[in-house]
Amino acid sequence: MECKPAITTVSLGSCKFHSITDKIDEAARNGFTAIELFIDDLEALARDISPVPANLVPSRDSVLAAAHQIRQQCDTLGVIILNLQPLRFYEGLVDRKKRNQILDEVLPIWMDALEILGADTILVPSNFLPEDPETGLPQTVGDLDIIVEDLRELATRGAQHEHSIKFAYEALAWGTHVNTWEKSWEIVQAVNQPNLGLALDTFNIAGAIYADPTTEDGRVVHTAEADLSASLRRMASTLDISKLFIVQIADGERLSQPLHPGHPFYVAGQPSRLSWSRNCRLFLCENDRGGFLPVLGILKAILDLGWTGYLAYEVFSRSLADSDHRTPALHAERGKRSWQRLCKIAETQMNQSESSSPSGFKLRGMGLLETVVLEVERGVDSGVSHGSIVI
Repeated sequence: MECKPAITTVSLGSCKFHSITDKIDEAARNGFTAIELFIDDLEALARDISPVPANLVPSRDSVLAAAHQIRQQCDTLGVIILNLQPLRFYEGLVDRKKRNQILDEVLPIWMDALEILGADTILVPSNFLPEDPETGLPQTVGDLDIIVEDLRELATRGAQHEHSIKFAYEALAWGTHVNTWEKSWEIVQAVNQPNLGLALDTFNIAGAIYADPTTEDGRVVHTAEADLSASLRRMASTLDISKLFIVQIADGERLSQPLHPGHPFYVAGQPSRLSWSRNCRLFLCENDRGGFLPVLGILKAILDLGWTGYLAYEVFSRSLADSDHRTPALHAERGKRSWQRLCKIAETQMNQSESSSPSGFKLRGMGLLETVVLEVERGVDSGVSHGSIVI
């Protein structure tokens, strides 16, 4: 296996305080040679290029100019861009005019930006729009046929683009109608288009059926382990690896008290798993910070399918909103340490298992990460500029 580490730009700091330029610099300085670009970071740079009122979206020209700038920086640093994400609140909309507006006005800009960025995939999360605050009526439908139709139309338009675009559909643990990988897989199969596949996230897989931040120990009472084990067995027997486009990795923090009214992370009317996710994701192997989800078991199940692509850290956290200019550096360093620990665990498991029937998982991207970091530390001229900060 040749899995390598990547990092999502949202995992390096909030776009309100930290520029995408700094985030990419810190990712490269810590050995990450691939990123997933968050749309908020792209639009923040577009606003810097051509300021607009906060209630307006940046113009197409400014977004594409921002994409050019990001691509230039990444090319200089030897960093590739894997995808653009997330295309939020699209599938299953009750308001079909909004759905068509995304298709006709938003999607073309995304696809043109993707071409400039040198990427080929857009991540589409399952919809979690709440009820309309004015009418109290649902803003989304759970009708499978409508959701399939919406995603099929995305795939059709992506295939018609000059550079064919892929879409990765992800079940969020707090999705209104689609919150498990099984449901998202059912939908992807029903769409049956070659450029629509899955995004799997260790946090969302565990968050949907294993974790419950409203309980005393953070787990679904009585059924957590059994449900997760059954889900991973289904993954092994049913998931087609050729339809897996993105793999993201993150752990979650066990709360010291249930996420009920009065908890600092509680938001009235917001799904508890969403509140928990926005505040408490962790890099893998950060048990010292409260990590408790069985994400290594989930990762092994994905690797056992034959996944050899990038493993992208997607870590939302309250720590990202720290305005300290060091925040991107600190999070990039945590990501590097996480990968080091993960690879050490993988190596130990492989050494302890019999070569004829290995029970561990193997990661080979560590060598590349270490090589890049050492070059930066030693000031080696590798033909790639990584800045002057020594780790």
